[in-house]
Amino acid sequence: MKNKLGLLLFWISFLGYANQDTLLVSIDTTAVDVAVVDSIEVHFTGNDIHNSNGILAFYEKLYQLEQQKSGKINIVHIGDSHIQADLFTAKIRNQFQSVFGNAGFGFTFPYSIAKTNNSAPIRYVASGTFQSFRNIHADILRPVGLSGFSMETRTDDFAIQLTVKDPQFYFTKLKVITPQNTNSFDVSISSKNIVLERKVPKRITHKVKSGEVLGGIADQYNVSLKALKKVNGLKSDMIRAGKIITIPAKGTQSKTTLKKEYIPVDLTPSQFSNDYISETSLDKVALVPNQEMNYFALNGLVLENDNSGVIYHSIGVNGAKASDYNKFPMFNEQLPALSPDLVIISLGTNESYDKQSSENYFAHLNQMIQGIKDKNPQASILVMTSPPSVLHRKYKNTFIEKYAEIIEENAHVKNYAVWNLLDVFGGNKSINRNAAKGYMARDKVHYSKAGYEKQGELFFEAFLQSYELFKSTKQ
Repeated sequence: MKNKLGLLLFWISFLGYANQDTLLVSIDTTAVDVAVVDSIEVHFTGNDIHNSNGILAFYEKLYQLEQQKSGKINIVHIGDSHIQADLFTAKIRNQFQSVFGNAGFGFTFPYSIAKTNNSAPIRYVASGTFQSFRNIHADILRPVGLSGFSMETRTDDFAIQLTVKDPQFYFTKLKVITPQNTNSFDVSISSKNIVLERKVPKRITHKVKSGEVLGGIADQYNVSLKALKKVNGLKSDMIRAGKIITIPAKGTQSKTTLKKEYIPVDLTPSQFSNDYISETSLDKVALVPNQEMNYFALNGLVLENDNSGVIYHSIGVNGAKASDYNKFPMFNEQLPALSPDLVIISLGTNESYDKQSSENYFAHLNQMIQGIKDKNPQASILVMTSPPSVLHRKYKNTFIEKYAEIIEENAHVKNYAVWNLLDVFGGNKSINRNAAKGYMARDKVHYSKAGYEKQGELFFEAFLQSYELFKSTKQ
């Protein structure tokens, strides 16, 4: 461990940190709560995993986990706003971990500090000034990586505090993912508040009462009218009741300042991340600067525990397309940090807004799949089609229908499995029915919390049915 020069002190103001946001508003919005109408019956048919041969290797790993009751399985779900919200994926995470064991929350990013949405039970607060970039807008020279985001600063007086709100996701291992795996951060698991007292110029204020005049106030405090007008930037003697004015004063007064004292701990470098392992379960941790560095960039964090089971990582970017992930090589370079056994891809809605042809859509998707496999040859791939949606709030979205067709057509040749969410959720012809049920948001592109959870429930049902069929061949 490198020599620490005592305790690091950082100015902390968790209620009002400075943050330079560079994220533009995209077409994507956050899911909203909509009341589900019980009287409207919705039936789902054709809920199957297609070309399950593409994920037989993953089924075998899951089977071995069940048999040996040890080890960890990593599933990485990549997508757009449907995934960033972590409603759909939260339901799937819960289902997998209820059956196969909870080995940790998985991937997370300080979305709130980047001024964007995420509903995961992890909260971030920060001090310091950050620039945030995401893959749909960022220049290709920016260090955008695994999260689809980068968060950067050159100041060394910041702290990023992570707090896990749900006890089932308390963690014993933290992975920090940075550009080129640079060891830019230390962690702190303990801190205390220090009250510092210092002398500042004395400041006296006065609230003007009805009937008071400026000259009378000056006489009351034994100051000149000229000095009183100057310190308050007044051009005339007129003053209104209720105004608070500053009184010129000599001398100093005591002022107390709250500082948070962090005790930094080194991270241990590994091949794709810098890690911290705790002997006890943690619900919070702070990232602080490695004082040997002068530039700090963060691409994501991973939370794990000591249990065997499934880690379900969710990576989504509002407005993202496959081509946006493909723009940044660091995405594939950092993906091995998650040791993916199964990668699920949910993209297509934003491509349809760009009116991409099905051929162009699949070319970008195939490039993404190939990039994932090149760096993670052990990973199986499952592609989800886009859910039913309208185009620009009023047109039939024929683009996602064509995307679904070309995904299905190439599954066997490209060796990936498919879950056709478009068909399972009734296709575009069922949009009004789904909206009336309370499953869709008002824009009829995104879904309500209940809608995303129903999709997650249906996916796990299809997956478990296919997996149980695989297990029957092992008897």
